[in-house]
Amino acid sequence: MSNRQKKNCTIPIISSRCSTTTSMAEQLIPIQEVKSLSIDETPKSGMTLEERLKFIRSIGEECIGEDELRNLLANKDEPICFDAFQPSGRMHIALGVMKMINVNKLTSAGCRVKMMIADLPAFLNNKMGGDPKKIEIVGKYFIEIWKSLGMDSLGKVEFLWSSEEIYSHVNEYWPLVLDIARTNKLPRLTNCCQVEQDEISGAQIMCPCMQCADIFFLKADICQQGMDQREVNILAREYCDGTEGKNKPIILSHHMLPGLQQGQGKMSNSEVSSAIFMDDDQAEVNVKIKKAYCPPKVVEGNPCLEYLKYIVFPWFKEFSVERKAEFGGAKTYNNYEELVVDYEREALHPGDVKPALSKALNKILQPVRDHFANDSNAKELLKKVKTFSRTTSTKVDKKKTKEQQTPADNKKPLAVNDTPQSSSEVALEERFQIIRTVGEECIQEDELRNLLAHKDEPICYDGFEPSGRMHIAQGVMKTINVNRLTSAGCKVRVWIADWFAFLNNKMGGDLEKIEVVGNYFIEIWKASGMDLSRGKVELLWSSEEINSRSREYWPIVMDIARKNKLPRLTRCCQIMGRTEQDELSGAQILYPCMQCADIFFLKADICQLGMDQRKVNVLAREYCDDIKRKNKPIILSHHMLPGLQQGQTKMSKSDASSAIFMEDEADVVNHKIEMAYCPPKVVDGNPCLEYLKYIVFPKLKEFTVVSSAEDGRAKTYQTYEDFVVDYEAEALRPDDVKPALSKALNIILQPVRDHFSSGAPRDLLERVKSYRVTR
Repeated sequence: MSNRQKKNCTIPIISSRCSTTTSMAEQLIPIQEVKSLSIDETPKSGMTLEERLKFIRSIGEECIGEDELRNLLANKDEPICFDAFQPSGRMHIALGVMKMINVNKLTSAGCRVKMMIADLPAFLNNKMGGDPKKIEIVGKYFIEIWKSLGMDSLGKVEFLWSSEEIYSHVNEYWPLVLDIARTNKLPRLTNCCQVEQDEISGAQIMCPCMQCADIFFLKADICQQGMDQREVNILAREYCDGTEGKNKPIILSHHMLPGLQQGQGKMSNSEVSSAIFMDDDQAEVNVKIKKAYCPPKVVEGNPCLEYLKYIVFPWFKEFSVERKAEFGGAKTYNNYEELVVDYEREALHPGDVKPALSKALNKILQPVRDHFANDSNAKELLKKVKTFSRTTSTKVDKKKTKEQQTPADNKKPLAVNDTPQSSSEVALEERFQIIRTVGEECIQEDELRNLLAHKDEPICYDGFEPSGRMHIAQGVMKTINVNRLTSAGCKVRVWIADWFAFLNNKMGGDLEKIEVVGNYFIEIWKASGMDLSRGKVELLWSSEEINSRSREYWPIVMDIARKNKLPRLTRCCQIMGRTEQDELSGAQILYPCMQCADIFFLKADICQLGMDQRKVNVLAREYCDDIKRKNKPIILSHHMLPGLQQGQTKMSKSDASSAIFMEDEADVVNHKIEMAYCPPKVVDGNPCLEYLKYIVFPKLKEFTVVSSAEDGRAKTYQTYEDFVVDYEAEALRPDDVKPALSKALNIILQPVRDHFSSGAPRDLLERVKSYRVTR
């Protein structure tokens, strides 16, 4: 284990025997540490196996893995059942009474129920307007209701706040989310969304990845949720197939109660008439049931009869109707099926059912009312919940209190008219010009001048994914740019994006290899002369920084995800070397949200990356508009060197002939330059001349060419512009330029070769060379 890992323990080293296709979940935590179950074993609980199976099975309208359920119960005394809810306003009767009935059935059958109070997903889905304090209050209100009903009479229910559990185990949870995101295509994840396609945001892609992760994170054997969660639970089973998880979670999906009005497929918190709420008073219940849709003789789609089937009969085991003798007199039904027979033949009328239903519901709800009337804490919670202005749309409320603001918000605006802190206007202009030379494009120059006038040490952000051997643009060009920035008084934070490399499947998603490549990159920069000695450059591993400040980082990611629709995020996907037409995974949507968050997390004033990163940096500036942040990150986008062959717009690590690599031997450099595209008189699109402009002149400050003509005279150019004049006039030919360019590049690369010629650096290089190159 490396010193970095021993100190932080964020990325466990995996044996070299591991496959390069091993998932992060398999590298970090086992999917389910349960032995292979044998159906023939004797049941270990007081109930018989068949009794436990029947009791648990009665909860689900559908059970996926019924044989697996039998096997589980035969071999595990206390299976773990997972359920979750997002605090989102007042609780309706399905979430209250139905959930309580189901949970108590599970605990009676020997199960342990882990109830996840999904406050982070609630924030992600903009429940309660995305206000964490309101979400917390609603979550506590929910718990008070279940306790007043009698949930957990056997002490086998755990209420777990997702924020507390996740932030206590960040190095287990978030890698699992990332792995699920990278192994699932976008269409599969959108199938889990209950939002119209054109309204899907990054949050709606992130949420099923988190929901799926919850199941494994809590080591659940059974997922006991509504039919509306069926798709994401199936996703968890599919994920087990992809990671060769032995024991898939069993899916027990309960029925979804409809709204009380005709045509309402599902209860809605936002439409009060659609449901009975757990804190409704007696009069409200009576009015809602009286107005409810209840057609005579019709059973299917009749909400009043559904209330009887799923709430009243399970609760009381019977249902009594009071009628005058002329209409059949009072009658008590001992099961739902008996009632249906009478209702379908009109021996039982809606006018009989509704008053009796209201009476039964009020009897169920009375302990809740009493609790919230007599318990001061519960009373205060209910009062607050009723006053909340709740929103369920994906449109984010941009009015924030100080407590709600993300770290990205808190930054004092720069005043253009303040007195500059620099020693002189000349010094300011010199700093501006040095920094400006780094970027082919700058968004915005006036903001850059303003920044330099008011901050002696601006923070510049750069990042890279460890993904194989380093080419000369990542090595020499980055060194030149970083040294320019530090010479102009900037502090540069270089983000070693190991988690991002995993998310983007670099090095086959193997974390050990990713770390090795990251360390190799650092060694190259040291050898190539990057100024690391004065504390002006910080090399930060993303996994370590994110894990150590996860409560700060992930809320920014989630906020960016919920504020941006899918089309906007997919436009950023070219940052990963893929076109928008490629089949994207969830990772490609989560990726720009995280990369955008990095900028604010690192408190960057300047984003100094390549032109290929421009779209995500612009996204960061747009996010500032969303959160009303006045100081947007300045975008300084450097030029992208092309490949050495004709038509190669970008270097490719998978095509060794397209680039010079930092540890290439002299003869390899000579051969590559000799074969490089270099048309006479043509400057634009000439890779050899681009190497001169962006590598040789900035590094060596001059370029000497020996003419191939008879006189063989040498000429030294002090500027690239002077060189271009001669080349366009054909005073210089490609045969003159190429040998001189090879010589210059070999001079620049020799310190790197020397550094990697022996000891630990040599071993590091050999390991990197042995790895399969990835995109």
